[in-house]
Amino acid sequence: MNKFLKVLAFIFSALFIYAAVVQYNDPDAVKWYAIYGMAALASILFAFDQLRLTWAIVLSVFYIGLTVFTWPEKFEGVTIGEGDIVNIERGREALGLLIAGVVMAVYALGLLTRKKA
Repeated sequence: MNKFLKVLAFIFSALFIYAAVVQYNDPDAVKWYAIYGMAALASILFAFDQLRLTWAIVLSVFYIGLTVFTWPEKFEGVTIGEGDIVNIERGREALGLLIAGVVMAVYALGLLTRKKA
């Protein structure tokens, strides 16, 4: 496995764990623990060559699908005080999901190129 992708996976596993931890005061914290926890687990599995291609693809589709579902009707950025707080919160959530989806897609591509080599 490409060493760069392994290092990236360790970095993202730490970032996803951090993203889960900071959800402690969110009204739906358990949902976000599960969402970011799955991404952290997938990152750790990828770093140790244990993530299956099928799961990387499924998680990528899952996160990108949630991004589309969560995206606010009117995106007003991510800074509090610059628009409707509900739109800003949904925008933040959607961007977090998008990041997770793109990372899972990168893992899937990494696994695809590994299988071809």
